[in-house]
Amino acid sequence: MKFSRTLRLALKSIVTSKGRSFLTMLGIIIGVAAVILIVGFGNGMEGYVTDSFKSMGTNLLNVNITGRGSTRSVSVDDMYLISDENIDLFSAMSPMVTVDATVKLGTTELDETTVMGVGEDYINMKMYELSNGRFIAYADNLSRSKVCTVGSYIEDELFSGDAIGQTLKINGNYFEIVGVLEESADNTEGSSDDYVYLPYTTAAKLLGTADISTYSYAMLNEEQSEESIDVLEGVLYKVFSSEDAYRVNSISEIIDTMTSMINIVVIVLSIIASISLLVGGVGIMNIMLVSVSERTREIGIRKALGAKRKDILFQFVIEAGTISAIGGFIGILTGYALSSVATIVMSMMMSVDIKVSPSLWSVALAFGVSAGIGILFGFLPARRAAYLNPIDALRYE
Repeated sequence: MKFSRTLRLALKSIVTSKGRSFLTMLGIIIGVAAVILIVGFGNGMEGYVTDSFKSMGTNLLNVNITGRGSTRSVSVDDMYLISDENIDLFSAMSPMVTVDATVKLGTTELDETTVMGVGEDYINMKMYELSNGRFIAYADNLSRSKVCTVGSYIEDELFSGDAIGQTLKINGNYFEIVGVLEESADNTEGSSDDYVYLPYTTAAKLLGTADISTYSYAMLNEEQSEESIDVLEGVLYKVFSSEDAYRVNSISEIIDTMTSMINIVVIVLSIIASISLLVGGVGIMNIMLVSVSERTREIGIRKALGAKRKDILFQFVIEAGTISAIGGFIGILTGYALSSVATIVMSMMMSVDIKVSPSLWSVALAFGVSAGIGILFGFLPARRAAYLNPIDALRYE
């Protein structure tokens, strides 16, 4: 029997029992849609995490000094010297001092604003642009000047777009705004546009400490990450004689780690969702067994007219595969629809730009598995139909 004729017979059988066929497909539909949605969510999370960390600079290495007491320490000049002596690896370095500060303008207080002390090269390391004024200068750090550069959110929120020359009160001290950065995020509270940058020497003074423990190095080439880390760790180990006294992390390593974790979660959830595909396969086998029982006389007549076992087997296998394939196709459409809805819902409710985007490989895999399950679980009923005795089949009531 030709494949086209067998397919037409399969579609006719499905259309004849539309309700039963749909219920049979339901497990396949749910399984395929779930896998597509989960993989799409994983892709969205991976993209969101990657974009978030890339904004920090994938060419940056962060060094955190925990130290081994007062007898062993490194100064800011020591850390600058590492960069100066390895110009083939590093393009710049900046100390980083995060201040737990209260930022006020009159009676208005900014609760989510981050106050950070940095060096003059920090703006180039982060590839920020100025919209007005200037950034922190070397002379500011030398004299511990009470000046600051602010993000676009602070200028728009507090100064109506005219912040240069104005003052902010930070932990009771007045700082003159000398520069404003261009918008780099979404210009909202708590974003990278809601920052105040001070000279790192001034920030350390606000904290009441002379020791700075956090530094950021800009690499000339991201591919030299391992070599750059080795150089930093080598110098620090000579000072502290302990690997526990410092930590050197690259943003690219953090991205790789986060991506691996997300992929593991997606794989586990996809496997769990795929269980419904097996349930759908059991449903197909069950309904095909019922179909064989209902069409026993039809099978007997076909055999009496000369149909071979392989023809009967082929007919019922194709019918099972068709049911499963149609269910897989509907599942794909459902998965894409749910992905679009999920993207909108997360954007509205969580205020995050996570795009749930299914992969073509996940769609192809889900569809292939669904069709394969239909054929696999349809084989037993098809074999039963093929081996029916034609005389017994014709007598069947």
